[in-house]
Amino acid sequence: MFALFLQLALAALTFAAPINEITTMGSSQQYGAGGGVVGFIILILDIIVWIEVLKSTRPPSHKLLWCVLVFFLPVVGPIVYYLFSDRTKHTPEAGGYEQIA
Repeated sequence: MFALFLQLALAALTFAAPINEITTMGSSQQYGAGGGVVGFIILILDIIVWIEVLKSTRPPSHKLLWCVLVFFLPVVGPIVYYLFSDRTKHTPEAGGYEQIA
């Protein structure tokens, strides 16, 4: 499942900076930067949210809805996720070991 989201993210990057026609060596701004550093940071945050959602104990339909929201709204999606999702309720138990008294 993670591989699918990684492929979708890489496909989105290929469409982020379309190059229409390169004829002369000009300014790099005319070809699009694909988001630059800010875009890369947003991509990393989106991947972190996808991993957290996929590892959670949510029902599959809720996982799909959160992942689609983050995919289509890459800037606002993680903000909405961190503000409005009940992450502590859906966090899997760590390790499965019992605490020593």
